[in-house]
Amino acid sequence: MRLLFGVLVAVAVIAAPSAQSPDDVLSDTRLSVHTLVREDMFAGWRSDNMPRLERAERNVEVLLKQRPEERPNLLAWKSGAAVYRAVLAHEAGQPDAFARYYAAALAGFEEAGRATSGNGGVKAITGGTMALFADRLPEDKRAAAWQLAYDNYSRLWTEQEADMEKLPVHHRGEVLSGVTQSAQRTGRTEDAARYLDKMLTLLADTPYASLAQQWKANPSIAATTNLTCRNCHTPGRLENRIAALKEKAPA
Repeated sequence: MRLLFGVLVAVAVIAAPSAQSPDDVLSDTRLSVHTLVREDMFAGWRSDNMPRLERAERNVEVLLKQRPEERPNLLAWKSGAAVYRAVLAHEAGQPDAFARYYAAALAGFEEAGRATSGNGGVKAITGGTMALFADRLPEDKRAAAWQLAYDNYSRLWTEQEADMEKLPVHHRGEVLSGVTQSAQRTGRTEDAARYLDKMLTLLADTPYASLAQQWKANPSIAATTNLTCRNCHTPGRLENRIAALKEKAPA
């Protein structure tokens, strides 16, 4: 499988209880937009499941109307889907479609990145999308894509470094693997080595550590392998979250 990522991220109900309609779930503000979007989006990205990707895109549009305060986060997800469609167009030899999708993606990421609220997931989604797809872009677009990934991951690291040891493995792993790999891809050799050492310390005995150890032992493989998405998003999280909320609901 060509796809790897992390950040960090099902818009509609995947296997939700039959008593709850998709509209009910989308309008349930106890569920974050990330929880609602993540699984379908990743099913598209990681398994080339276009019906799931399309469902994610449709529901992002619904959520943009229902939760305007979350516009930056939702724009980032929408832009992530557009990057994937751009990659598919490029690989299918459709340069006009690639240019259209990719320009829309960059504009969406830029708008989301300027926001000062409703933007809690923007850095992770932007950095993670680019880490996942940059190597599949046309060659003349890759350097800028990796720079965008590094900009977002390095900001995440700066904001969260002090508390990193307390965060869940997946979060630690995606931030550190993303900043390490994007540093490597952008020619920041010393930074990449420093972050790699932090991976070996903060992610020991996790799926992220084994490939980090391989990078450390054989730096020549770094340019052609991916560190991210070693402990990636698994299906069923939305369904489990809905079930948990139902259990808490008063009888």
